[in-house]
Amino acid sequence: MAKSNIFVGLEIGTHKICVVVGDAKADGSIKILGVGQAPSRGVRKGEIVDFETAQTSLQDALVRAEDRSDIMIRKVWLAITGPHLESVNNRGVLRIPDDQSEITQDDLEEVKEQASNVAMPPDNVFLHRIIRHYWVDGQEKVQNPVGMLGRRLEADYHIVHGIRSRVHNTVRCLREFPLEVEAVVFGPIAAAQVVLNREARQQGALLLDIGGGTTDFVLYEDGAISASGSIGVGGDHISNDLSIVLKIPHARADRLKVEHGSVLPADGVTDPLIHLEGDHSFDGLAVDREVLNGVIRARMEETFHLVRKRILASGASLDRVAAGIFLCGGSSLLRGLDQLAEEVFGVPVRRSSFTPMAGLTSNFESPQYATPIGLIRYAQRVESERPVRTIFRRVKDLMDSVLSGSR
Repeated sequence: MAKSNIFVGLEIGTHKICVVVGDAKADGSIKILGVGQAPSRGVRKGEIVDFETAQTSLQDALVRAEDRSDIMIRKVWLAITGPHLESVNNRGVLRIPDDQSEITQDDLEEVKEQASNVAMPPDNVFLHRIIRHYWVDGQEKVQNPVGMLGRRLEADYHIVHGIRSRVHNTVRCLREFPLEVEAVVFGPIAAAQVVLNREARQQGALLLDIGGGTTDFVLYEDGAISASGSIGVGGDHISNDLSIVLKIPHARADRLKVEHGSVLPADGVTDPLIHLEGDHSFDGLAVDREVLNGVIRARMEETFHLVRKRILASGASLDRVAAGIFLCGGSSLLRGLDQLAEEVFGVPVRRSSFTPMAGLTSNFESPQYATPIGLIRYAQRVESERPVRTIFRRVKDLMDSVLSGSR
């Protein structure tokens, strides 16, 4: 029986919960079968803070995705974020035994464990252990050392970890439905699967995922992740700033930001004032456009500087980001944000372009859907690797048996 290529990606964001059902094709394209969305309730900075309220929102999104895809959802690939997530690069070194002629899959597993032996808080749990590069006897950037002759195997891994209780609380919330969580994936790593192609990752690229409650990032150099992280600042903070400065309700501030906001002082608009109509709870107001844009720019400039500081503190460099910066996430749609990012990071900003998609694409080929759609691509890649590993082990065991019997 053929293995199903239908996967479900789930993103629990600060503003919306999004469920995407997709069919991952062998050529790398993705056919979107259905999308279900619901406003987030009981969620703060991408983390669940009220179980019952969040479950109601999640139920709405799941039902809509099932209705539109005609698929009964039982398993999901879950994206998470939050400033509690941390990352580090670490190297593992393994001396190959003198009586062993070549590097085996077991050697790879052992060097992976050594690379994963990093100091982290006792309450944290691993999310990702992603290979960056292998070395065999000093030969760098070996793609697959299994079967090679060598005495010393080294492996650089990028490791992402977070607070166990915060990760498990989200998973536990889903199991109440019940839903099986196939994997927990750091959001920007999922988004990169559809936003960054192989060439961009090889040239060097920085992906910034700007959501409602967090700004997440992942940096690629020479085709491998060199830094990733999450800053607890997003589009909601801009709305809060506007609400305080302009003394208007938060909902009106958020709408003002979306409809008229920009990080550029005037943004080419001739009318210096924006007139907000009053209602039963608000008297109305004439907003100075320069003040509005100044507040937005100040917050986003601070956010970008925080990301830049985190990247440089990790030991990574922005000098090799030849492919540029790629923006995604709902708040990345702010006008002029690409120009501001280029100013702060000193790197050109490129417009995101997704992996080829089919199906219900007209409304969903947007930066704000990069993470849930990226989960589909991530799932396809992980699943495609599993049979290869299983077959490799079976062939190896068979050959070992044959060779031992011929001695």
